[in-house]
Amino acid sequence: MKFTVNWLKEHLDTTATAAEIAEKLTAIGLEVEEVDDRGATLRPFTVAHVLTAVQHPNADKLRLCTVDAGDGAPYQVVCGAPNARAGLKVVFARMGTTIPVNGMVLKPTAIRGVDSQGMMCSMREMGLGEDHDGIIELPEDAPIGVPFAQILGLDDAVIDIAVTPNRQDCLGVAGIARDLAAAGLGTLKTPAIAAVPGQFPCPVTVRLTDEVKDKACPIFTGRLIRGVKNGPSPAWLKNRLEAIGLRPISALVDITNLITFDRARPLHVFDAGKLTGGIHVRFGRDGETVDGLDGKTHKVDGATVVIADDAAALGLGGIVGGVPSSVSDETVDVFVESAHFDPYTIAATGRRTGVQSDARHRFERGVDPKSALDGLELATRLILDLCGGTPSEVVVAGAFPADFPNQTFRPHRVEQLTGMLVPEFEMARILEALGFGVAMAEKPWVVSVPSWRRDIEGEADLVEEIARINGLDRLPVLPLPVTSVVPVPALSPAQKRNRLARRLLATRGMVETVNYSFIPEAHAAAFGWTDPALKVANPISVELAVMRPHLVPSLAAAAVRNAARGNEDVALFEVAGTYHGIAPKDQKAIAAGLRTGHAAPRQWQGGRRPVDVFDVKADVFALLAELGAPVANLSVAAEAPAWAHPGQSGVVKLGPKTVIASFGALHPKIAKLLDLEGPAVFFEVDLDAIPAAKARASKEKGPLVLSDFQAVSRDFAFLADDGVAAEALIRAVKGADKALIADVSIFDLYRGTGVPEGKVSVALAVRLEPKDKTLSEQDIEAVSAKIVAGVAKATGATLRS
Repeated sequence: MKFTVNWLKEHLDTTATAAEIAEKLTAIGLEVEEVDDRGATLRPFTVAHVLTAVQHPNADKLRLCTVDAGDGAPYQVVCGAPNARAGLKVVFARMGTTIPVNGMVLKPTAIRGVDSQGMMCSMREMGLGEDHDGIIELPEDAPIGVPFAQILGLDDAVIDIAVTPNRQDCLGVAGIARDLAAAGLGTLKTPAIAAVPGQFPCPVTVRLTDEVKDKACPIFTGRLIRGVKNGPSPAWLKNRLEAIGLRPISALVDITNLITFDRARPLHVFDAGKLTGGIHVRFGRDGETVDGLDGKTHKVDGATVVIADDAAALGLGGIVGGVPSSVSDETVDVFVESAHFDPYTIAATGRRTGVQSDARHRFERGVDPKSALDGLELATRLILDLCGGTPSEVVVAGAFPADFPNQTFRPHRVEQLTGMLVPEFEMARILEALGFGVAMAEKPWVVSVPSWRRDIEGEADLVEEIARINGLDRLPVLPLPVTSVVPVPALSPAQKRNRLARRLLATRGMVETVNYSFIPEAHAAAFGWTDPALKVANPISVELAVMRPHLVPSLAAAAVRNAARGNEDVALFEVAGTYHGIAPKDQKAIAAGLRTGHAAPRQWQGGRRPVDVFDVKADVFALLAELGAPVANLSVAAEAPAWAHPGQSGVVKLGPKTVIASFGALHPKIAKLLDLEGPAVFFEVDLDAIPAAKARASKEKGPLVLSDFQAVSRDFAFLADDGVAAEALIRAVKGADKALIADVSIFDLYRGTGVPEGKVSVALAVRLEPKDKTLSEQDIEAVSAKIVAGVAKATGATLRS
């Protein structure tokens, strides 16, 4: 929200400077983002008088001028502006001055062999517009040597504040002035709005449908003004709008923009000559469209409030007007509209249409419903003053919404909730200065809430108002009580586990992401979402509509954004929660990762390969080992979720039922839905399913004991059914002699000549480590026999001959 200091002083009687105003605004919760003191920026540029202007001796399009800047001898200036002439009052910049538009510092220079000692400036060079056709022409009576910003009224500081969604009343200068006055920075003097008597009955009828009246637009007011003369706004109005970044359009449109920012009251003006019949406020009809003033055509549906005449929809109510009924320089009769729209309806419509407008910004936060008539009367007065005309009587459809309920207030709650000692008379003064009504005679107090403060819902809100106006810098500072001389661990076991997981994945070359906890509905459905309770009732975007049941869709979206910027080989991870219901137990802590593209960058040695399922399997087991999971007791099964590739994925299980991780490639349909191109593999580890590490024994761990006897390695090749899991073979071998067999690994798979159809040859390396003696040939043969028998019993595989 931007405004100028002089604009503020129309509502606030104060001598405070821009810096003092900015400091107080931040102190009362209206954080200042920027103070643009244009007066200071433009102070070096002064009024000067062109004494002579003759043809440059060496250039046809340049003029050689002598300029009196009021500080001694005239300056010689070379100028290429077509309007440079003797007798003109201009904006002059001396040597060493910085030009605002480009930061150029003026230095003595020779132009076509002639010295130039300064510069006569255009509006564009001052950063005040795009006009670069000629230098600025100032009034003839402008005093020489005075900063030109004073002459044109451009020496006013602009303050930009961040308004939180609950303070919709401060989206108007009058509301900001009210807060500052309550904080003691001046006296509120917002001019009262007097009703303008109508001269004739309004010929334009207004009607609200019952459905709209109940749900979206409780009151709609308007009046016709005949005989207006539209055209450019006066300089003061143009300057005010340009100072806050708005482009002046015409007097009628500029008046509505002025009131929007002055009183937080959006309005609209229709060209009455373009209306067919009366005004109807209704919900839209399927197939209707509105050609908006934003230059886009908007589709209308049954949930969109439209303002229409007897022929068609004219605009989206509370959001944007339409081109067919817009005013122009030829407009003679105008219909001025001022209404109140339901915030939730406007917010939903705005998200569906994507229209961003000052009206939408205010209505979806809650415009003061009682300001509809006041805004109409103020607009009427300004139109009559600037454009002339004759006003009709006011027409009103509907009724004002009910007042907000009174709140009870116990003064002692201020000290209880904030620690501040504020006298009761000061509490009452603050509340009354903010527009509240206070009945101190009642115990507890009864406080009436003004119509512009829809954010006040209870006693704590009133305490907050008193605290911020009294000064949050006055909050007492007390140290936290010391409950133990021994520091208590700051992190819970879950927090330590999450940090450990992040550190491990980062060391594996992955990059952490932090994503929204919401994903598009189509993505959620593809990943198993079914619970409607997880659908967000009021999403900030259609892309953030459902609480995510898995982290992979969010990681995929990040990978797609990277690929769009040329980074196709990424390894991303996130440690966060997933949602499978509304109960606390339905939220899981997950560590997830996604690898796309290739496992290593291109290099001269070649060997570049795409990422595969074994990359993420390695990530999973490295993470589980780091977190203390019993890796030796884990098994891998081909039971991946439905959204994973059925032949290139699996799960890690602890026991027969507990799944603690899944990994693999995405199902091709899912990858296409997520816009992933090329190889993409994922993993998800359920951190809550990992059993807590056992407490360490109190005694110290003994020394490392290594066997003094020679280890032996033997290779075995088994013929197994093609459907037998390699994991089953490994477990069967390890179970043959747990004391002697130290390690088992697969080093070859073969299908082809010599291997029957439906069979596969699996070659395993077995390492035997004796503890008490050197193994003899008979010992090795005995263990080998156990291995062959154990594998045959567990899997049906036989030793390959």
